Amino acid sequence: MDWVERAERLLYDGEAIEESVRLDSGGVVVTSHRVLAFTPDREGANFHQVDRPNVDGVAVTTRGDWQFLELAVKALVVGGVLVGAGMTVSLDGLVGNISLDSGGAASAVGIGGMMGMLQTMVTLMAQLDDLMRLFGALGLAFAAVVFAVYLWSRDRLLVIGVAGDDDIELAAPDDESLADRVEAAIVPGAATAEERDPGSSPPDDPLA
Repeated sequence: MDWVERAERLLYDGEAIEESVRLDSGGVVVTSHRVLAFTPDREGANFHQVDRPNVDGVAVTTRGDWQFLELAVKALVVGGVLVGAGMTVSLDGLVGNISLDSGGAASAVGIGGMMGMLQTMVTLMAQLDDLMRLFGALGLAFAAVVFAVYLWSRDRLLVIGVAGDDDIELAAPDDESLADRVEAAIVPGAATAEERDPGSSPPDDPLA
C-alpha cells in the first residue's frame, strides 16, 4: 500500500495534511500536528511519526559504511610505509656482497650446513627491500579497492532531527532544495540554505 498517498487514513480528528514529499518508495507527510515519515526501503520500522515541536531540523547528508573507510585508511598507511621503507633502505647494497662460503674449512669442522643456511638468510635480507616495495604496492592497491567499495556504499539521506529521540533517515534524491522544502513545511518561515549561507547562491545569481 502506498501510505504516502493514503496518509489521510492516519490523521487524527481535526488534523490536516499541509505538505507531502515523495522520496523513492517512501516519503514525508507534514500535517498540522505531526511529521509522518514512511521508510520501507530502510532498516527498522516502516513508519515514524513525531510531533512538529520536537523536530530539531532537516538536512541532506551523504553517509557510507565507515568500516570500509577505516580499512582503506589502514591499508593506505601500511602500504605507504612499506613502499617508503623499500625505497629508502637499500639492503641489497648492505648485505648483497656478503659471502659465507668458506670452502672446505667449514666442511672439515662440520658446520657447512649452518653456513649455507646463514647464506640463504643473507640472500633473503638482500631482497627484503624489493619485497617491502611489492607488498606495499599490494597494500596501496587493496586500499584503492576498499575505498571504491566505500564510495559505492554511500547513500544520500534526508535526515529529520528529533529532540530526545533517534533521528529519522530517508533515502533522498539529488535535489538540493529538498531539505528546504521539507523544513519550510514543518517550520513555516524557516530560513532556506541560501539565506543561512549566502555563499551557497546558484552560479546565475548576479550577487554570487
